[in-house]
Amino acid sequence: MSANLLQHYVLSFSTNLSLLLQQQGSKLRSYITSNTYKGESASPVDQVAPVEMQAIASLFGPMPRVDAAVDRRWVDPFGFGLPQLIDRFDKLKILTEPESVYTRNAMYAAGRKMDDVIIAAFTGLAKTGKQGGTNTSPLAGNTVGVSTGGTTAGLNVEKLKRGRRILLAHEVDPESDPITVAITAQQEENLLNEIQVISTDFFKVGDRPVLESGRLRSFLGMNFVQIERLVAGTDDLAGTSRSIPMWAKSGMHLGIWNDIQVEIGQRNDLENVPWQVYCRMMVGATRLEEKKVVRIWCREV
Repeated sequence: MSANLLQHYVLSFSTNLSLLLQQQGSKLRSYITSNTYKGESASPVDQVAPVEMQAIASLFGPMPRVDAAVDRRWVDPFGFGLPQLIDRFDKLKILTEPESVYTRNAMYAAGRKMDDVIIAAFTGLAKTGKQGGTNTSPLAGNTVGVSTGGTTAGLNVEKLKRGRRILLAHEVDPESDPITVAITAQQEENLLNEIQVISTDFFKVGDRPVLESGRLRSFLGMNFVQIERLVAGTDDLAGTSRSIPMWAKSGMHLGIWNDIQVEIGQRNDLENVPWQVYCRMMVGATRLEEKKVVRIWCREV
């Protein structure tokens, strides 16, 4: 890092350090559940399946027994670190104090990595069972195909309706368990080209899309968060598409063993005793319930 600081040596007009364009921290953390943990692994929830009332067969007859199926979901931690060195001589040659800029830069990077962990958990294997020995895959039926609403189409209103229908059919209650859709700028553009989104003729006042500063924030009772880190993959028609997640908040979980932490100190073990800005965190993510997460395939042109 000290080699890169040579670019900031002072001229009469260079008095500030500036961060280049980047996603500034986590965008997804506030849209899922989270908790803090210790140990090698943690169980965020013990799950109890629904039960059904039984008809009474006879007067004073033997009482049958109904046992609810139970399960347990697990989350494992992953540690991440980011060391940045600032040479003492370099520091003397710049007018501004670099620590604050590099601290913010590190925290932004940690937030992005946190989102990467969450994104992987949308479609990854989830550890289930008494000791976490079972790997649970996403539900195949909780997928909206790439040709919904049009042949190999991008994101459209029909895909949103289909994903929403899947969640509602599984008894997700949007009023108590908010639904969120993560999209990239491409999917937002797709929606803003949809007549049902931009025309006021299709909705009552309370149902209209919510736009803030030209950005789509909510539609059909669902929240939207724009993030460019969603990965591409092979859709159900063997083409490359963006896989975007739609989920109920209680369906995803972030486990935090060590929240984002930044330390600034001097490295006495290195020549010239440089300053070090070190950022670390230990987190993990998992699906809590497969029925609460939907995958939507969107082609991009």
